[in-house]
Amino acid sequence: MTGPTRAEYCVIACAEAWRDDGEVLASPMGLIPSIGARLARLTFAPDLLLTDGEALLVRPDGAPEGWLPYREHLAWVTAGRRHVMMGASQIDRFGNQNISCIGDWERPTRQLLGVRGAPVNTLNNPTSYWIPRHSRRVFVERVDMVCGVGYDRAAGARHHRIPRVVSDLGVFDFATPDHSMRLASLHPGVTLGQVREATGFELTVPDEVPPTREPTGEELRLIREVVDPAGARTREVAA
Repeated sequence: MTGPTRAEYCVIACAEAWRDDGEVLASPMGLIPSIGARLARLTFAPDLLLTDGEALLVRPDGAPEGWLPYREHLAWVTAGRRHVMMGASQIDRFGNQNISCIGDWERPTRQLLGVRGAPVNTLNNPTSYWIPRHSRRVFVERVDMVCGVGYDRAAGARHHRIPRVVSDLGVFDFATPDHSMRLASLHPGVTLGQVREATGFELTVPDEVPPTREPTGEELRLIREVVDPAGARTREVAA
């Protein structure tokens, strides 16, 4: 078996977001987070709940294992019993996320998805982020519009928590006194200089930055043979 690819390190980093969550609803948005959530369920997070995005709870292979009516889904969301992994068109040093527009609110240069459920997600249940293309256009000093709420705006919301941000360069968290973004690990082959060059604000960097956890042989087998045998993960991260 060949060694892990960058995409597979990203899968592992996303899967780790749900470690020790217990019986919560995983809501991964994006291909690699979805592969990561299914891998977590098959390995170290057997209590994790997966959905088909509509009304069913499903096993990692997509087979139904329960029913989740919308009213119950909303109850879980507002009670902190879901952990969503969203994307971000912009994210800043305190974890504020923008998926709505680029530029001034009154005359934006680009219209995006809209605010959608980001405020509810971030204020009511843990929210992590997946960024497949780490750049200064995404990691900005100040987002143009706040959709997902960061640590400097959460005002003590009971279930607000941003466990991690995963990009194609590394893993980031907010384990600092002021809850500003910290570099938690580097994917193999990535340098600290690359991360700093691609980030539009000053990151907190520990004295020693560990590498992102390597997938085990069994995890690689599951990724390649069970969860994503077609190799769709390489569409998001080719390296």
